Amino acid sequence: MELVTIRHKRSFGHLAKLRLKKSGFLIAMIIPAIAFYAIFCYVPMYGVLMAFQKYYPKLGIFGSKWIGFDNFKVIFEDPYFWTVLLNTIKIGTIKIVLAFVGAVTTALLLNELRMRRVKKVIQIIVTFPHFLSWVIIAGFVSSLFTTSGSINDLIYVLGGERVMFMANGNFFLGLIFGADIWKEAGWGSIVYLATMAGIPQDQYEAADIDGATRLQKIWHVTLPGIKSVAILLLIMSVGGVLSAGFDQIFNLYNPLVYEKADILDTYIYRETFQSYRNPGIGTAVGLFKSVVSFILVIATDRIAKACGERGII
Repeated sequence: MELVTIRHKRSFGHLAKLRLKKSGFLIAMIIPAIAFYAIFCYVPMYGVLMAFQKYYPKLGIFGSKWIGFDNFKVIFEDPYFWTVLLNTIKIGTIKIVLAFVGAVTTALLLNELRMRRVKKVIQIIVTFPHFLSWVIIAGFVSSLFTTSGSINDLIYVLGGERVMFMANGNFFLGLIFGADIWKEAGWGSIVYLATMAGIPQDQYEAADIDGATRLQKIWHVTLPGIKSVAILLLIMSVGGVLSAGFDQIFNLYNPLVYEKADILDTYIYRETFQSYRNPGIGTAVGLFKSVVSFILVIATDRIAKACGERGII
């Protein structure tokens, strides 16, 4: 019996070595990603302790006074925090919906193109904005929509009055959503295009035999074919609903639109770097955001599974 066990262990070890040898190249490729997350995501996690401290930079994290949940009491008793939280939820939710619709619509339109060269050129054009920094895009948007910008010049020439797009909260949110779709719709469509390419062609051929139109084939073949991937991406995006795009809003907003466009990340930035309050307050807000985002992802995953779809956990 012991001899059989030893032989089994040896064969298992030999098999593991063979698999490791075959997968060595793939493991080597993933090491940089593991190192990135380890260095920039896991190692700094000890900084969460600041949320429970009266933090003094001179004393450091391990020398500052421990005050328990006092920082959380401060933020929860601040009426403006709840305004910022509601703004974040609203902007984040609308962005997720628009990003989903924009990416799927772009993928469907590109998938219906029959001329391959034209399709590639258009795909490059719609994907390119993703690689632009929000600093560049903010400058571009500002030059177009400020009071003295090109759009207002056109409105004035046509006999209208200049509009304060960048100072009116509702107009500003429209610019935020529009710029986000323009920047990310093409990039987000790549996954859906790859999924559409994997849909069996015999389904489309069967639809052609039945006399289905293009719209009917999209509705009955293409959309069901990408449903599982769409739900998976939706679950993953829900975790970012409380982020709402710090880079974009920080580079575009101003005090005149704080009431409509201020989000948790910009609130954390000001509390940490532009006020003389305890820096632990900003950390407490960040920890609150992370916990809520985690709960939202788990809840969305459970709902998806309850509806018979594949989750991520």
